[in-house]
Amino acid sequence: MSEALRRAVGQLLMVGFEGYEVNAHIEQMIRRYHIGGVILFRRNIDTPAQVAAMCRRLQEINAEVSDQPLLIGIDQEGGMVMRIEEGVTPLPSAMAYQAVGSVDDCVALSRIGADELRQMGINLNLAPDLDINNNPLNPVIGVRAFGEDVATVNRYGLAAMRGMQDAGIGVMAKHFPGHGDTAADSHYALPVVPHDKARLDAVELAPFKAAIAAGVDSMMTAHVVFPAIEPDTSVPATLSRAVLTGLLRDELGFDGLVLTDCLEMAPIAEGIGIAEGAVLSVLAGADMVLVSHLPHRQTAAAEALYAAARQGRLDADQIVTATRRIHALKQKPAMQDWRSLPLPPAGLRTPDALALAARVQADAVQLVGAFRPLDTGKSVLLITLEVHTHTEIDEVALGKNKEERGSLLPGLLDAGLSVSEAVLEPNARNEDVARIAALAKQAEQIVLQSYNAVLFSSQQALLAALPVDRTWLVAGRLPYDLDLAPRVQGRLAAFGNRPAALAPVLEHLLGKREG
Repeated sequence: MSEALRRAVGQLLMVGFEGYEVNAHIEQMIRRYHIGGVILFRRNIDTPAQVAAMCRRLQEINAEVSDQPLLIGIDQEGGMVMRIEEGVTPLPSAMAYQAVGSVDDCVALSRIGADELRQMGINLNLAPDLDINNNPLNPVIGVRAFGEDVATVNRYGLAAMRGMQDAGIGVMAKHFPGHGDTAADSHYALPVVPHDKARLDAVELAPFKAAIAAGVDSMMTAHVVFPAIEPDTSVPATLSRAVLTGLLRDELGFDGLVLTDCLEMAPIAEGIGIAEGAVLSVLAGADMVLVSHLPHRQTAAAEALYAAARQGRLDADQIVTATRRIHALKQKPAMQDWRSLPLPPAGLRTPDALALAARVQADAVQLVGAFRPLDTGKSVLLITLEVHTHTEIDEVALGKNKEERGSLLPGLLDAGLSVSEAVLEPNARNEDVARIAALAKQAEQIVLQSYNAVLFSSQQALLAALPVDRTWLVAGRLPYDLDLAPRVQGRLAAFGNRPAALAPVLEHLLGKREG
């Protein structure tokens, strides 16, 4: 295999690494394998200055071996999926925008968030999420979606896309052909969307068609089975030529970059395997494969792609076409101009940006049914459902300060209330539920901050055990939780449990803001 072909094959890889600084592994992936991109997670994030310096070093190393810059990508969707929180403008979850009802605000905040990424050296946002959350029991999409119907997702999803592109970075619509109507999480299982082609055309595919027409840069695949397109129900869209080439390329006419969702997710890693999955993804029509975490899996994917190219299993013309799409995306200003970015970045969290974000977060809060504020003269038992264990969709967002928790406790204490907090995991044990329910019998007032209660029977049991005349419910992620307690004293949803989303909730609870 020629050196030129070897370098081209390396461009088909996007990988992640551990730590706040460039380590030996990611440097080897750049120098030896000539990877096309790097993905960042919270494990790589300390401060904006640190991120900017790290991204600069990644590009400097890459420039020593390549005339093409690295794609440096991140999932910075907003709300519940923000890998970077400290030092940047807090963005709402996607679903919050429909509650506000302002497309202009969605464009503006998306532009602000994307420009802050650009200033830190991140040139590709793995967003917006164009899934339609038409299944309220969806465990992985939820508030990451802009809405539950085509019109809403089109309106706000394309607005977010415009805002990001205005900032000069690349955007990536996901998860093609649609992950909204699933009740399984594709990180751990293989979901199936069983609808016929006519339904898919009218619903799931509609936002992606609109995004293609509007000039979306790239797409991320879904590890989801679509029998109406791919008859082999063991083959997810990521591995399906019928989906990625027949549907996306030939029928829908998309000629931008296609990146797989992470191949370390169970449907691939525990199925065909990551090395073979990398080859099959490219054969199906993907341009880049994503291997986010483990070094040995990343090198296995690289070597499998090299072997497939040497053996002729991967056609040279297909590799050339894929690299053409990758390099076309790399011509964006944010990707070419990395040397000119000031270190450290100086234009983050401007007063205007913070004011706009605060207004949108406040306007997004939904009060459902009758509401009365807390009596500030009485004590409060705060029950916080909080993720303590990292998963692929739930990150432990505990920062250096207590105020960075996803909890109402700091605000209630600052307001002078007497508060005791009980903290439970979302899938709480029965004995813990019984213990908290017993505490609640003696409480003067109870505020329960749920976390996807519609998905967890233990949270539902806890809600059912609380006295409705002394209880307030705050939906800490999915707003559908509010339907579980129609008779409590107040029900509020802010589409997330991050501090910026909870601040206006607190004002309502304290009677400082009208509903």
